[in-house]
Amino acid sequence: MKYRKDKHGNDVSILGFGCMRFTGHGPVTDYSKAEREIMAAFKAGVNYYDTAYIYQGSEMLIGRIFESNGIRNQVRIATKLPHYFLRTRDDFDKYFNEQLERLRTDHVEYYLMHMLNDVKSWERIRELGAVEWITEKKEKGQIGQIGFSYHGNSDKFCELLDAWDWDFCQIQYNYYDEHSQAGRTGYDHAVSKGIPIVIMEPLRGGKLAHDLPKEAEELFCKFGCRNSRGSSRSPAEWGLRWLWDQPGIMCVLSGMNSLEMVDENCAAASDADAGCMTYEEHQLLQDVISIIRSKTKVPCTGCRYCMPCPANVDIPGTFAAYNNRYVDGFFTAEKEYMMCTTLRKDVTAAGNCVGCGKCENHCPQGIAIRDELKRARKVLEGPVYKIARKLAPLVYKY
Repeated sequence: MKYRKDKHGNDVSILGFGCMRFTGHGPVTDYSKAEREIMAAFKAGVNYYDTAYIYQGSEMLIGRIFESNGIRNQVRIATKLPHYFLRTRDDFDKYFNEQLERLRTDHVEYYLMHMLNDVKSWERIRELGAVEWITEKKEKGQIGQIGFSYHGNSDKFCELLDAWDWDFCQIQYNYYDEHSQAGRTGYDHAVSKGIPIVIMEPLRGGKLAHDLPKEAEELFCKFGCRNSRGSSRSPAEWGLRWLWDQPGIMCVLSGMNSLEMVDENCAAASDADAGCMTYEEHQLLQDVISIIRSKTKVPCTGCRYCMPCPANVDIPGTFAAYNNRYVDGFFTAEKEYMMCTTLRKDVTAAGNCVGCGKCENHCPQGIAIRDELKRARKVLEGPVYKIARKLAPLVYKY
């Protein structure tokens, strides 16, 4: 297992265990399976375990596993505060103390503001006393480092990075989505500020591992590159390796759900360093991206020359979700669209478009952006979206 340093010099395994899928309320066999997988990862050197308050049962399950196996002081827990539930200053302690109880611990090494998607959301919880609360918890040793997880465009991500002295951040990022959401622009800005990055969705929920077009799979096989273990690199290893090639990435999360996956990913994590990929290998991934994009609706590369939009439409984010509707399915696309454009005070959805055409003057791809936004809106802002948008303010505070 390879390790990289966090902002304060601690060793963090470059492979982290994403524990969202775990539930602590299922039958004993579920617990036993999770325990075997977590302990296999631990023995292979994984020391970073990511969970959250709203991952039902996850905090309780990993807390029980760490305690029963006597490894709590050898692992690093990252969990997340549901800031969108907070109404008063007392709510910080309410949720945090419940998390400590679930995790069977008196501290967490990494604590994130969960889905903190714009500066206004941060300002809202600052007004509730977030900075004073964080300072107090750090001084007491109950929280090691503070960060945030993010879904949204690169502009708002950079604004959030600049809004406070964060210890780390967590973004969705992979070779296909290099210019979507926080993207390469966000990565570069975090690196320039010395803020380590944790990666979620490194394989787009497994799509870059198991659901590639046949032509892309054949391209990987034709390239024939072998790892140090003598076997051909799997599509999953290619995706992880692309991330580990980048020095600003501290840890890549994987929701490993079998011992075989744990073994494969841990082996890959012992065989990758920053700068490990060659020019030819990067070109291979560009060819794979071209194959995947040939299946999409809008040839948007996420270059963001069309931005900023006078009507506050996240044009690249909208097109990314629209394309994903035909690559990943309705539910995945709708979820991405909601998180990236709607769960915030300043909605950036396609419905904002006023048809001014400014964006089209700057698009190097020559995309008829106004027409495509209308099509995207028709697909993405249907009845499900409209109901969710009305209900969101009742649950989330932005």
